Amino acid sequence: MRRTAVRAAAAGGEPQEALPATAVPASPPGADGPGSGSASAFAAPGAATAPAPAPAPYRLQTEFPFELPRGYVDDAGTVHRDGVMRLATARDELVPLRDIRVQENPAYLSVVLLGRVITRLGSLPLVHDGVVENMFASDLAFLQDFYRQVNSEGHTRASVQCPHCSEPFEVELGGSRLGES
Repeated sequence: MRRTAVRAAAAGGEPQEALPATAVPASPPGADGPGSGSASAFAAPGAATAPAPAPAPYRLQTEFPFELPRGYVDDAGTVHRDGVMRLATARDELVPLRDIRVQENPAYLSVVLLGRVITRLGSLPLVHDGVVENMFASDLAFLQDFYRQVNSEGHTRASVQCPHCSEPFEVELGGSRLGES
């Protein structure tokens, strides 16, 4: 932003001095007020400031463990309850739309989609839409809700601030159905 202001001033013919690169806020915005005793919102150029701590490396969590309320019962009668779901990709949400079962019955979208993003369920060697369609309805509802929580975190909610009282709050931006963003 500083470069833009300097270029704009230079284009207008008025020479302006750019802020020094060492200028940093001395206190958070809004902290200076009547009676605060602060003479300036910026530290003096060349003033010693404490080095900023190195930011912690950001690690994106892509897999999320879950436990089904009832559990999937396989052909041998074994109940599988613990599993792992990964974050969905755009491809995960687009490919099922070409599936003939989804085209004939849009409610089947969640079954196909969950079959793609569940990476592990108990000791099953493979999880696919056939496994999901044979789950109990309560487990399917649980997984649909879990999918929404996992894939909408940080994406469909936005932190905003009230323009009148400056109080922070969140608003919902995304859709509410599975596979809808």
